[in-house]
Amino acid sequence: MNAPGSDFDFLTGSWDVANRWRTDFLDEASAWEEFPGVSHASRHFGGGASFDEIDFPTKDFAGLTLRLYDPERAEWSLYWASKRTGTLFPPVVGRFTDGRGEFYGDDTHAGKEIRARFIWSEITADSARWEQAFSVDGQQTWLTNWIMHLTRR
Repeated sequence: MNAPGSDFDFLTGSWDVANRWRTDFLDEASAWEEFPGVSHASRHFGGGASFDEIDFPTKDFAGLTLRLYDPERAEWSLYWASKRTGTLFPPVVGRFTDGRGEFYGDDTHAGKEIRARFIWSEITADSARWEQAFSVDGQQTWLTNWIMHLTRR
């Protein structure tokens, strides 16, 4: 088990990322699309911050994630920025328990208020899984709309 505030140390380094996302993030009947990515992550503040840049070469876009650990609240805030929008999205906030990280936040997508959930799981020295889901009904149901399988380069 990692020391508090170093939960994302595993992510440091370079990764090949197999992406799978729904063509419509809010429609459970929409098709899944697969595409590659490459991520480079770094550790900062003695493990209390993590930063990565991910490039999606076949999609002609990229993104950045900044993760900051709040020791008083014992939780992480994860901030995503996309090359497509040039904006910083509202954070998802949460923590790791027994090797699984769950993070939640409020946002909008396609003009609808959503609750976002990120889950980090299946973490080993050379692989990890990340998934994103949205809820439009106050967390009664979740639609998983993006999954990444990371493999260390």
